Amino acid sequence: MIYRTENLGYNSKQLFEKGELVMLMEERLAQIVREVENKQSVTVQELMQILQISESTIRRDLTTLHARGQIIKVHGGAIAVENAYYTRESSVHDRKELNKEEKIRIGRYAASLIHSEDFVFLDAGTTTSHIIDFLEDKHAKFVTNGIENTQRLAAKGLQVYILGGEYKANTEAVVGNEAMQTLERFNFTKGFWGANGISMVNGFSTPEIREGAIKTKAMERTRDCFIVGDSTKFDQISSVSFADFEAASIITTKVKLEKYQECTNILEVDLL
Repeated sequence: MIYRTENLGYNSKQLFEKGELVMLMEERLAQIVREVENKQSVTVQELMQILQISESTIRRDLTTLHARGQIIKVHGGAIAVENAYYTRESSVHDRKELNKEEKIRIGRYAASLIHSEDFVFLDAGTTTSHIIDFLEDKHAKFVTNGIENTQRLAAKGLQVYILGGEYKANTEAVVGNEAMQTLERFNFTKGFWGANGISMVNGFSTPEIREGAIKTKAMERTRDCFIVGDSTKFDQISSVSFADFEAASIITTKVKLEKYQECTNILEVDLL
């Protein structure tokens, strides 16, 4: 098969990176869009493996698709554009590298809010896990439904309790009635939760009802509630709303949507 390469914006060297023939540009772009829409989020590394092309080509393609409005390019990969509604739940592995630098900055600031007298609920999630990296006080106590969170908190010598119940492999979180009943016993001073969607109208949302129930119950038992989420989460809506928009302070990076810029419950770490 002969591929026409003129007017595609690639020179001959780019078209034969690593000795492998790069598929026609529009065909490749269409496949990237399919992968993003099917998985809801995808990393650059995953696309490199699927398409067998270089990182520079993938990043160039994501920039093109973002400009066309077919995907949303984020740090480390891309997320889908589906009228801002997300009904599928991506795995921890899929989400770990997305917007990693933003998550690190959010985690650093959130950790600075935790002090020795605090009894903290720490939600399972790829953003909440970065809080652990920056914890300095060894006297605060933690409760979590995240398996990885438990291991990492214990490794730092911190006192940690893990909720009992059903293990949900996709998000590495504990859910179910037993976890809900255990939460009834606790009164937290502070809590930190992740969210798939942040919306003025629909509040904070997540794709799965059991995980949403844990978030709701834990927030009800907490004095000071914080949602941690990068700027791509705003105006996104997932299947299950677990709290109203005003129910928590939001720790995020630079807010890009104008209608959120005057909200008093938003803390932009890049401006603090």
